[in-house]
Amino acid sequence: MKIKDIYEKAYKRGMELDPRGMDEVNENLKQAKKDYEALSDGRKKNAFDVERMNNPYADTRILNGDPETDVKRILVGIDIEVGEIVMADRLKDKGQQIDMVLAHHPEGRAMASLYDVMEMQSGILNRYGVPIHVAENLMAERISEVERRLKPANHTRAVDAAKLFDIPFMCVHTPTDNAVTTYLQDLFDKEEPRYISDVLDMLSDIQEYEGAATETVGPSIVVGGEKRRAGKIFVDMTGGTGGSSKIYDSLSNAGVSTIVGMHIGEEHRKEAEKYHIDVVLAGHISSDTLGINLLLDDILDDDVEVVSCSGFRRISRKK
Repeated sequence: MKIKDIYEKAYKRGMELDPRGMDEVNENLKQAKKDYEALSDGRKKNAFDVERMNNPYADTRILNGDPETDVKRILVGIDIEVGEIVMADRLKDKGQQIDMVLAHHPEGRAMASLYDVMEMQSGILNRYGVPIHVAENLMAERISEVERRLKPANHTRAVDAAKLFDIPFMCVHTPTDNAVTTYLQDLFDKEEPRYISDVLDMLSDIQEYEGAATETVGPSIVVGGEKRRAGKIFVDMTGGTGGSSKIYDSLSNAGVSTIVGMHIGEEHRKEAEKYHIDVVLAGHISSDTLGINLLLDDILDDDVEVVSCSGFRRISRKK
C-alpha cells in the first residue's frame, strides 16, 4: 500500500460510518467547494485547505512524507509526540524499518483545525431529536471556545521532528471515532439493554474494554446506577472533542436516557445529573483503541504490519 491509499481509505471509510449519514457529509463537501470558489483574494486561496473539498475531517491529514511512498510497516499510537518519532527512528537499529507513523490524536495543522470538525456534532444531535437551531447555537459557543484554546498551542512539534528524521507521518482522528461510535450505537440499538448494568456487561465483553479493566480504567458509571433503566442510549464519541455543557436539557427533552462516552468534564457531569441523564464512561484510550482497530481492519492490506505504541494495542477482527 502507499501512504495515499491508507489516507484515502481512512477518510472515505470515516464518511461511510459518519453518524450524520452520507447526505449530510456530502453537503459538507459541497459547502467547502463553495467557500473556496467564493474567495477572490489570492493569499486567502493559497491558505485555504483544499483537502476540505475531498476529506470532510480537518483532523485527519498526511502531515509529512511523499503520498506515493510504499508502506509495509507502520507505527501506530494514540498520541504521537517527539518521543514516538524518535522511537520510530531507533527501531531501525532493532531491524524494524518504520515506513510511516500513524497517530490517532491530531498534530500539526490537523490539531490547529480540530475545532472545524466540531460542527458535525450539531447534525448528530439533530438526528437524536434536538432541534437543529438549538444544536447549532449551543455548539457555536463551544466551537469558538475550543478554537481560542487551540490557536496559541505549539502544534507543529511532532511534525517538525518527523521532518528532521524524514519519517512519514499521518493522523486519523474523526474517522476512527466514527468507527467506534457507529459500532457501539449499532450494538446497543440491536441488543436494547434494559439496565445500565447490561450496558456495562456489553462493554466489558469487548476485548479493548476488558483489557482496560485490568488497568483500572475500564467502563464505569459516573451518573446514575446499575439498576437504572438504560432507555434511549446515545453514544457520544465523535465530533472532534467534547461538546456544549448546555445541551443536556435538550437531549433529555428529546428522550435520551443514557449517554455512553469516552470522557466527561465536571461541568458536563453536573448538567447531565441535573437533567436526569445517566452517563457511562466506556473509557478514553480503550475507545480510541477500539476505533483504530475497527478502521485498520477495514483499510489495511494483510501484508502491512502494525507496530503498537502509545496506549494502542492491535486487536484484529479480520477472519
